[in-house]
Amino acid sequence: MPPVKRSKAPARRNYDPARVRQALIGQVEAVTAAAHALTDEQRARPSGLPGWDVHRLLVHIALQIDSVPRFLAGPESKTAAPEVDLPTWALSTAGAAAELDLETREEADRAAAGGAARIDEAVAQLEPVLESAVREDLLIPHGAGAMRMLDFTVTRLVELVVHSDDLARATGSAVTFDRQALAATVRLLTDTLAVKAPGASVEVRVPPFAVVQCVEGPRHTRGTPPNVVETDPLTWIRLATGRVGWDEARKAAVVSASGERADLSGQLPLLG
Repeated sequence: MPPVKRSKAPARRNYDPARVRQALIGQVEAVTAAAHALTDEQRARPSGLPGWDVHRLLVHIALQIDSVPRFLAGPESKTAAPEVDLPTWALSTAGAAAELDLETREEADRAAAGGAARIDEAVAQLEPVLESAVREDLLIPHGAGAMRMLDFTVTRLVELVVHSDDLARATGSAVTFDRQALAATVRLLTDTLAVKAPGASVEVRVPPFAVVQCVEGPRHTRGTPPNVVETDPLTWIRLATGRVGWDEARKAAVVSASGERADLSGQLPLLG
């Protein structure tokens, strides 16, 4: 009997440190400006996340910014090579959700000056370490293993983009998305799907940023793929993070799916 062919893991995507640094600056500036423009009434609205109002959401955003200088101030990992890559991080976030929720609630109760002021404090701590934030040679202890500092900073782009969208939807205010930050978020989440559901029977397209193949089954080799899923960047982010359900998105016609295997409901969400 010939050996079973296994799906090849997707190649590791490389992120340019200069672009990541600039994307971090751009998205931090955008969410900071949006936070300062909110009224008291908007800050008191439900955020759309369980048990959080917008004030708590703002404090959580500040904590995501804070985490960069906090990790840089800690010890380097003694491991010689990274053990936690970006898809591994994404798929592990659900396990940390309860701890992050508690941390956010406690910090929000202490942030008497308001969420925008707490974001300002975090930005002040971030600015001096922006160059170190995108180091490829620095490994930090993270969860179950070592992680490259550059990769950790990419995860902050994901957090900032996802929560910028939460903020915009909760308050009705416009929040700018840095193009590079949006692209990095889409690509990380599509790469995570390819890891969670390895294969090549379905092509997922999120123009203009990403195309991946996933899901076990007959491999497509040429011409138009028989199973195609396509959507826009923000809808993909909302699907991948559970902000919108697969059936809901299909009914709203914000995602198209053709082919008998083009159903991702069993694979989503990806991020906890």
